[in-house]
Amino acid sequence: MSGSRITAVGHYQPARVLTNEELAGMVDTSDAWITSRVGIRTRHIAGPDEPVDELAAHAAAKALAAAGRTPDEIDLVLVATSTAIDRSPNMAARVAARLGMPGPAVMDINVVCAGFTHALATAAHAVRAGGARRVLVIGADKMSEVTDWTDRTTCVLVGDGAGAAVVEATEEGAVGAGAGIGPVLWGSVPEMRNAVRIEGTPPRFAQEGQSVYRWATTRLPEFARQACEKAGLTPEDLAAVVLHQANLRIVEPLARRIGAVNAVVARDVVDSGNTSAASIPLAFSKLVEQGAVSAGDPVLLFGFGGNLSYAGQVVRCP
Repeated sequence: MSGSRITAVGHYQPARVLTNEELAGMVDTSDAWITSRVGIRTRHIAGPDEPVDELAAHAAAKALAAAGRTPDEIDLVLVATSTAIDRSPNMAARVAARLGMPGPAVMDINVVCAGFTHALATAAHAVRAGGARRVLVIGADKMSEVTDWTDRTTCVLVGDGAGAAVVEATEEGAVGAGAGIGPVLWGSVPEMRNAVRIEGTPPRFAQEGQSVYRWATTRLPEFARQACEKAGLTPEDLAAVVLHQANLRIVEPLARRIGAVNAVVARDVVDSGNTSAASIPLAFSKLVEQGAVSAGDPVLLFGFGGNLSYAGQVVRCP
């Protein structure tokens, strides 16, 4: 078995920015109401001619360029998404076609907001087992397409975007020993599976906000600490914490309760809204791009949300 590491990341957001002031002209809300309750100021919204696979391919191309890799060097493409309207071809196959890949394995992973960290764990497992040498892992969602824009409890939250990571084999399997991807801590709460939903015809996003808030802020800190323990680290060792960007009222108290007192906390939700599976790689890529973290720094990635599923791991910054 070999280990695995993230060699590069990349992200992409549509050009259109939707402000709170614009939303106030669409539904009964205001900038003050939105910022006080969820902390979001703007979000990026894709147009009708910008499908999920296009967002994903843009982010993937940036990650590949940053890694110095060409599309034909990728063995496996994993796309985490819950907003793929068509069943087949899947998003991974569409991305591979857009990038001109000759024949990678292609799989979609639908764990909603925890999708990227599930996909990253799957990539790490595939590399460790010898099933792939280089994997393209993407989180991409077009939440605007599954949102009721007359419902102020949900439409103020969402945004569109994509983030990607290139995962490659390495002989340094342990995160504590060098650049790598630590063991995953994952699970779900089946009895609360209806707390976050995208269902119906046409599909629509809905959630039980208070239930999600209580569960995330009380149960997740211990899970996050367990993910650090699996990596042989403590929360105090972390250079950054990148949680699913659900809303700022969840991100900030959750980060405090984890105990990562020395860590930069990603707050991309303020500018991007809740982009579901895209939120973690999008926020992580921005931290790397901004120089807020350095190569080799330990970073906790932790996703949670739909199905009340969760997954987290400590990675070393590329």
